[in-house]
Amino acid sequence: MSRAAADRIDTVITARWILPMTDGCPVLENHALAIADGVIHAVLPIDEARALNAEEVLELTGEQLLMPGLINAHGHAAMSLFRGMTDDQPLHSWLNDHIWPAEGRWVSEDFVRDGSALAIAEMLRSGTTTFSDMYFFPEVTADVARRAGIRAQLSFPILDFPSAWGSGPEEYFRKGLALRDDYKHSELINIAFGPHAPYTVGDDAMSKVVMFAEELDCAVQIHLQETAQEVADAVKQTGLRPVERLARLGLLGPRTQCVHLAHLSDTDIDLLAEHRCHAIHCPESNLKLASGFSPVEKMRLAGINVALGTDGAASNNDLDMFGELRSAALLGKAVAGDAAAVPDHYALQMATINGARALGIDAITGSLEAGKQADVIAVDMSDLAQQPIYTPISQLVYTNISHRVRHSWIKGRRMLDNGELTTLDSRELIEKAQYWRNKISGE
Repeated sequence: MSRAAADRIDTVITARWILPMTDGCPVLENHALAIADGVIHAVLPIDEARALNAEEVLELTGEQLLMPGLINAHGHAAMSLFRGMTDDQPLHSWLNDHIWPAEGRWVSEDFVRDGSALAIAEMLRSGTTTFSDMYFFPEVTADVARRAGIRAQLSFPILDFPSAWGSGPEEYFRKGLALRDDYKHSELINIAFGPHAPYTVGDDAMSKVVMFAEELDCAVQIHLQETAQEVADAVKQTGLRPVERLARLGLLGPRTQCVHLAHLSDTDIDLLAEHRCHAIHCPESNLKLASGFSPVEKMRLAGINVALGTDGAASNNDLDMFGELRSAALLGKAVAGDAAAVPDHYALQMATINGARALGIDAITGSLEAGKQADVIAVDMSDLAQQPIYTPISQLVYTNISHRVRHSWIKGRRMLDNGELTTLDSRELIEKAQYWRNKISGE
């Protein structure tokens, strides 16, 4: 940062606690965050911050905490408009008999625009400042995200069959690569490859993903080993488990974001660790669809970076990342048979710095450090459900707290002001959601 930029402080925010999500997960008491040009200038004691010449000073009174904005590393934003439409179904019947037919009938640019805006508003209000999305018409979601001012990774979908967005792989690649060109200079939006899953994408298209991702240095996100049926079918058809097949195709690597991973053998875990892949854990969606239990603690101990996602609201049914990290911590203990597994600080890492690493943006976000962009949330912990506070980290993870997010900033821009959205209209979004409910229901 230049001397001129360093001397110009736009905003100083003071709080009872700051949780920077740096090594060791320290909790800083009575500290302040100084922001200049959308970038964190310093994290420092309040007494020192008072000496700074800032244009704005926001004093968060009482028991409030500043921390990095949460990162939802996997979802399908527009599917918010299918929230509650089809519940209590296993994955394959939920997908084949209900969701895909509904998408074939209803998904359009307007559907994606309204559904994505609804999802973004929900995420912002519950503390998410970055989300990753894989859905049709990603150019529409990108535009909504850009207008809203939220940070996003858009993984354009690739399948072997036609969809509302295109006729097949050739058209998906053409449109997706054009979208990447449109946003290659964006500071908030990244474009990635989104081969849907091993059972929907053949070797030819997978090999093409490998080639382009290497050439363009792009991330790849894929649903992988979500159900036991997926694994059994793959072994029957190819003689290989899906992880093994992707390894042979060259798809596994440090750019690869593997979503779900609910059915892993020790050999699978070794392969993922060897190739330095990222795991995206979606505990609530996996529970609701009875897909299985991801061995998060085993992956953590193997050195795999594990991030966290909500999946879509059609299979969750919310986009609340605080709720998701609580589920991840609790479920991780039960799966490992160890109450010390997936400790509270690691659950927070999954939703912040680990998510940034998975998306390849940890140099600019995911923790509160000088030089990183100011993606920050303020959480009011003064409610009776958080009392008494022995350690703020415990209350963040193990109590119901997402409704206590009061403020958020993305790249220094205020996105949530005392619980109110600054770039989206909640009333308008509710009206549009009700319009789609009536249309889909035939009312």
